[in-house]
Amino acid sequence: MRLVIYLLAGTWLLAQSRPADVVDVNLAGVANLPAQKIAANDLVAVSVYDSPELTRTVRVAADGTIRFPMLKDPLAVAGMLPAQLEQALTGALKRERILVAPVVSVTILEYASRPIAVVGAVKKPLTFQAVGKVTLLDALAKAEGLTGEAGPELLVTRPAPPGSLVQRIPIKALIDAADPAMNVTLTGGEEIRVPEARKIYVVGNVRRSGAFPVRDGSETTVLRLLSLAEGLAPYAAKRAYIYRASSDPVLRREIPVELEMILQRKSPDVALVADDVLYIPDNKGRRTAATVLDRVTGFGAATASGVLIWRR
Repeated sequence: MRLVIYLLAGTWLLAQSRPADVVDVNLAGVANLPAQKIAANDLVAVSVYDSPELTRTVRVAADGTIRFPMLKDPLAVAGMLPAQLEQALTGALKRERILVAPVVSVTILEYASRPIAVVGAVKKPLTFQAVGKVTLLDALAKAEGLTGEAGPELLVTRPAPPGSLVQRIPIKALIDAADPAMNVTLTGGEEIRVPEARKIYVVGNVRRSGAFPVRDGSETTVLRLLSLAEGLAPYAAKRAYIYRASSDPVLRREIPVELEMILQRKSPDVALVADDVLYIPDNKGRRTAATVLDRVTGFGAATASGVLIWRR
């Protein structure tokens, strides 16, 4: 009997001497995120030693408060660090005589108040929470990088009550030049938008019609655009046309281009701007002549072989 009493007493003394930083076994396995100021919608785990009825997870309300069992009033926690919340809960439990010497541990399970959105010309648009130190390159990496349609700059919009602040970041300086000043730190609430590059269009007698992006402010010319379009198709006309937007959104300027003169280096190349349309017409005279020549050649070959097919 004495042995049982000694064992019980030893167990009680061991429990009383347990260090204050021990976390309740029910919460010992949860992820402990980096300590950041708590805000609305964050999820915290509160462990009160030897009080399982008080150990629980609590979602911070929209007004920045939490309601804890047996406490009369909500506890304002917005702006606190986890260690400060531990002290606040310890003091509240003592003041209201719920526990004499409470041992409280607070663990952050989920930060839901610091969203960062990445949208636009990225491979995987997403929204994630800013946990710990997050940089602009970190955010782009989470979005799996830029697409081939990305323009020369991206826009970082930050909340700045009563409005917002927009910062323009050149992609070339951020990625190619690796300028550390461009790799800004994100704290949550930002939107990263990657606009698509503006385009120049080529249609008509080319091997590959299409829209080609304009990047880095580099000049695009007629010859460069033709190379992107894989060259002229047969029977292209000697004169091309550039259709360019004017001050009147309905009307477009038509600019003739002496294409053959440019190809023969007898005339300077012509610069294009974003949203231009380069049209290469068909040389109907050359096409008709080639068609007639092809038919005559076919007729001669057929009569020479003794086979003649008459088509009406």
